[in-house]
Amino acid sequence: MAKISWTDPALSDLDGIAEYIALDNPPAARALVRRVMTAVERLRDFPESGHFPPELEGERYREIIVGPCRVFYRLDSNMAWIVHIMRGERRLRRYLLEFPLG
Repeated sequence: MAKISWTDPALSDLDGIAEYIALDNPPAARALVRRVMTAVERLRDFPESGHFPPELEGERYREIIVGPCRVFYRLDSNMAWIVHIMRGERRLRRYLLEFPLG
């Protein structure tokens, strides 16, 4: 069983996406946040269930898709670090995954 740890930037990412959606549809924003949180919680039991992002071939980052979002995380020992969340249509910027963990 893995522990889950959210980085501040990842929480800010999710908050920003939800705020944008809430401008037009607050219930949809709340539903998205619930879906993301539920998907991340499943990593406790299945930490390797995410796939390796094609842009990061050979790296240690994984992602889970919670439409319309991509949730990036990194496994270290028994810890799943949630490092970045972005809308799926955006281009991944590698520097957004760089975060000192520990």
